[in-house]
Amino acid sequence: MTAIKHALQRDIFTPNDERLLSIVNVCKAGKKKKNCFLCATVTTERPVQVNVVKVKKSDKGDFYKRQTAWALRDLAVVDAKDANKENPEFDLHFEKVYKWVASSTAEKNAFISCIWKLNQRYLRKKIEFVNVSSQLLEELPKVAEESVPSGENQSAAGGDEESLDEYQELNAREEQDIEIMMDGCEYAISNAEAFAEKLSSELQVLDGANIQSIMASEKQVNILMQLLDDALKEVDKIEHKLSSYEEMLQSVKEQMDHISQSNDLIQLSNTNNMKLLEEIEFLVNYLDLSKGHIKALTDGDLSSSKGIEACTNAAEALLQCMNVVLRPGHDQLQAVQQQQQQFKDLREQFARRLANHLNNVFVQQFTQTLTLHYRRASYHSVSGHDQSSTLAQHSAELTLPKHLPFHRDLLRYSKLMEWLKNTDREKYDGLNKNYVDYISRLYEREIKEFFEVAKIKMTGTSKEGKKFGLHGSSGKLTGSTSSLNKLSVQGSGNRRSQSSSLLDMGNMSASDLDVADRTKFDKIFEQVLSELEPLCLAEQDFISKFFKLQQNPALPGSVVADSTEIDGGLLSRQHNLLGDRHSVPSEKEEASIIRAMMIKVFRCIESELNNLISLGDKIDSFNSLYMLVKMSHHVWTAENVDPASYLSTTLGNVLVTVKRNFDKCILNQVKQMEEVKISKKSKVGILPFVSGFEEFAELAESIFRIAERRGDLDKAYTKLIRAVYNNVEKVANESQKTPRDVVMMENFHHIFSTLSRLKIACLETERREAKHKYTEHLQSYVIYSLGQPLEKLNHFFEGIEARVAQGIREDEVSYQLAFNKQELRKVIKEYPGKEVKKGLDNLYKKVDKHLCEEENLLQVMWHSMQDEFIRQYKHFEGLIGRCYPGSGITMEFTIQDILEYFSSIAQSH
Repeated sequence: MTAIKHALQRDIFTPNDERLLSIVNVCKAGKKKKNCFLCATVTTERPVQVNVVKVKKSDKGDFYKRQTAWALRDLAVVDAKDANKENPEFDLHFEKVYKWVASSTAEKNAFISCIWKLNQRYLRKKIEFVNVSSQLLEELPKVAEESVPSGENQSAAGGDEESLDEYQELNAREEQDIEIMMDGCEYAISNAEAFAEKLSSELQVLDGANIQSIMASEKQVNILMQLLDDALKEVDKIEHKLSSYEEMLQSVKEQMDHISQSNDLIQLSNTNNMKLLEEIEFLVNYLDLSKGHIKALTDGDLSSSKGIEACTNAAEALLQCMNVVLRPGHDQLQAVQQQQQQFKDLREQFARRLANHLNNVFVQQFTQTLTLHYRRASYHSVSGHDQSSTLAQHSAELTLPKHLPFHRDLLRYSKLMEWLKNTDREKYDGLNKNYVDYISRLYEREIKEFFEVAKIKMTGTSKEGKKFGLHGSSGKLTGSTSSLNKLSVQGSGNRRSQSSSLLDMGNMSASDLDVADRTKFDKIFEQVLSELEPLCLAEQDFISKFFKLQQNPALPGSVVADSTEIDGGLLSRQHNLLGDRHSVPSEKEEASIIRAMMIKVFRCIESELNNLISLGDKIDSFNSLYMLVKMSHHVWTAENVDPASYLSTTLGNVLVTVKRNFDKCILNQVKQMEEVKISKKSKVGILPFVSGFEEFAELAESIFRIAERRGDLDKAYTKLIRAVYNNVEKVANESQKTPRDVVMMENFHHIFSTLSRLKIACLETERREAKHKYTEHLQSYVIYSLGQPLEKLNHFFEGIEARVAQGIREDEVSYQLAFNKQELRKVIKEYPGKEVKKGLDNLYKKVDKHLCEEENLLQVMWHSMQDEFIRQYKHFEGLIGRCYPGSGITMEFTIQDILEYFSSIAQSH
């Protein structure tokens, strides 16, 4: 172990300026035994650092390497496991517990003893030793520890000088001095005893010289002592003078301290006076309300513009005074408390006076408007005339009363309303409620009368209106939807039924369509919307400005005068006050308040519009087209102005109703197509709903010409055209008098012509489909018809083609008994030119009976038959040439004869 200890000192610790004091061979407890060494070391330089180092032998050689080092000051506990029995296990508690097993108990005890001594010497007993024998823990004598040098201390502490200080290297300076001294003596190495004697003699000589020098300097020391005594006397004199000076300065200091203290008190007094003056000026400047403002708040005139301005300025000044942020302690001053109480009393008094005045203004305006209305009604009323007659007389022009003067008068109070909103929310909400109550009753009367007049203008006279469920001024509609198609309006002459359908339109000419009635309805409906739109926008703008709910720019079309904006600084101060008294509504909440007020003010608009729409639908179901276009336009306009406005929301809801009516109208047209019945005794011709679709499309295109959105119309077109196609095929299949191909050909030709003329983009696919069906059935009818005039000839050549298809060569067909040359000549003789012309003439008459005159397809059909007949003729001639070569057999008429037959027949009819 000693050899290992010296090897470790030489190889590992000496290069690091460390001394190895103790070593123990250990392995980790409970694991595969891998031996290593725990070493206790101290550094050679000051301050001394004590470490516990783990050293491990390298796997690749016989040298050792330093693996881990812990500072001894980090060691908390040393646990020897058992103090009475020999046990090689022990634990060291650093940042975690390390469990070790020593190679022997003696090595463990020696290592723990060394750790204990290092703890006593360098760490002042910081480490706790557990389960360690008391024999190992012998304390070092304190006296020796304090008085003797470090080397002697180690010997007295337990005789372990060899373990703690067994080797101490010379430093560089000591080595250099020894080398110089040895160089001065030649035999310093060869004769060490002589060298030692020489050194001893030189040391004695030096000691004697030192003693003589000390004895020789005694006289000078005495002289020096005398001089020091004289100097002390002079120092005493100087100290005496300084004491007298100090006494004099002390009296001066006391006087100066008194003067300084007086100056400090004067300065403090001046500072306090200035601060007091500043506080008083602050309270006077910010908590003082002029007598003029107090008079305006208590007795100011709220009727005149000058009085309103004075009250507004006074209210703003009062709000500024109440909004002042007081400094600490101000609120405890009695004068400040009295002034604040006066401000509160003035605020409550003025708020109450303002609320009462505005309530009186609301009542006065409502009363004046009703009085004017009743005077006008009594002026126009005549005994024996009903109310509807009176309305029609005094409302020749369909207009709504304007409330611009009323709004302009109230907007003078807008700043005061904002002040009231920020200071007394309860009275502000009360005014809000009262205004809505009064104005809603006024608007309800005006709007209901307005819609009553509109309904009378739509239906004509009052008696005619009753047929549509118009009763009195309420404007409500009665009756069930099942009677819609039975309603009619009687005019000055016999007028047609207004419940239109595609069948109705198809059964009448354009001159029968009462375009004037629809145009009249369109203008009235547009006038209604045009009157309602500015009315709603003006009222919403007024509510926003008067009640200070939103500071939006003036809306387009608004007729309300602009109000003056409030100063930004005042607004911020008012909001500060709100933080103490009320919660500030957000912009979204204020918008919802405006919508709620508008709903209450115009609570009857949506129901009246729905009633008017129902009436228009009863008068003429196609009025829904006009209403859809107009309503969509106004909704689009309202959304561009303000998507969240009451007008936009209400018109959007009504637009949903209009769309439903429009969809119902389209479904009714489809249902009527499906229920159509045709006469079994007459030819079909152009079906009524086909003509009706044409006129519906013309009407819709004229109405939607300037519409912003066509989506609903395009969907309706698609539904209607599919229904038309399906029902044309259905009628064609059921037709007994007219061939199916003729019904399909004529009606799809009519549809194709209509779609080509109107150029409806969404029906381009259906247009091509109509053309295809028309061409297909035209060709089918021509082929079917031409098989009858030359029936035997057709059958003969069909037989030849069948034989060829079975594999018989064309030049061998003439050898077939049924198709020899004699049979061919026999068949050809049955169709001389005269007989062919007669058959074509009969065919022309039959085709003429099948086709209708209005579509004018006879000549087209006849020309197609001519082309088909010539094609068949050429086909027959080709078969004769191929199947009967060299026979010289030909038809008894030529192509030129065919052209003359068709031309003469067409001209003769």
